[in-house]
Amino acid sequence: MEGASVQALTGGRLHLQHGPIDVVLRAFGAEAATAEAYRAVAARFATLLGELAAELTELRRPMSAHPRVTGPVARRMVAACRGHAEFVTPMAAVAGAVADELLAAMLAAAPLDKAFVNDGGDIALHLAGAETLAVGLAADFSRGPVPALDGRVMLRAGDGIGGIATSGRQGRSFSLGIADSVTILARDAATADAAATLVANAVDLPGHPGIRRAPAASLDPDSDLGERLVTVAVEALAPDAVAAALAAGRARAAAMRAAGLIRDAALTLQGETLTLGSLRELPP
Repeated sequence: MEGASVQALTGGRLHLQHGPIDVVLRAFGAEAATAEAYRAVAARFATLLGELAAELTELRRPMSAHPRVTGPVARRMVAACRGHAEFVTPMAAVAGAVADELLAAMLAAAPLDKAFVNDGGDIALHLAGAETLAVGLAADFSRGPVPALDGRVMLRAGDGIGGIATSGRQGRSFSLGIADSVTILARDAATADAAATLVANAVDLPGHPGIRRAPAASLDPDSDLGERLVTVAVEALAPDAVAAALAAGRARAAAMRAAGLIRDAALTLQGETLTLGSLRELPP
């Protein structure tokens, strides 16, 4: 495997790529501060994948087995998955934890007005003072595998939101549920990442004949889900079935918010969307 790649993009952004990790980030602030932040994040990124690979066996163990890890990103992953009763491994938080670690490297290096780190759609963000950030929500898969932009959410520094993550059966990872997408807003990206996985799993209709599933290991022998059945196809569902599946996921998200784990959620299935009710939306 080739080493880490760091490339400047238009608009002041930076592209970091190493193996499966593909990140786009941007820092806002004084020119000297952003330059220092970029030097720091490039240096941190150079060793990150190797650290994760060294602890992969533990990171694929379920939380019930109490994975033992030492690296900072691995510790973020484990911490994000604590507090959930259902089956989950630290891998559920890997993209968000990487984003959090890279954002932390930038903020430790220089004072920034605003910054975001987007790791494959899971985003860590920093807003200071009166700064805001408009984040697009892409969740409508009704017209094909590439989702349409359904709307945007405006985030402000005082919202207490440092991470946004999306999961579902249309994403890069396997899902036990049938949601097209679940987007979670939380205090950090790792927490949002783990919660999005579990809420997406909860959007489900157990035993429904129109849902086809297969053991995760039959699709990917290295999957941390092992022989658990993951969703591979969902037929067009009746409106009441869509509503029931979304209601199950919303109930799980509401319980997470009540426990202080997340701030908000948006759940989408076959063109229908439910939220927890406090997302500040902008026109698409």
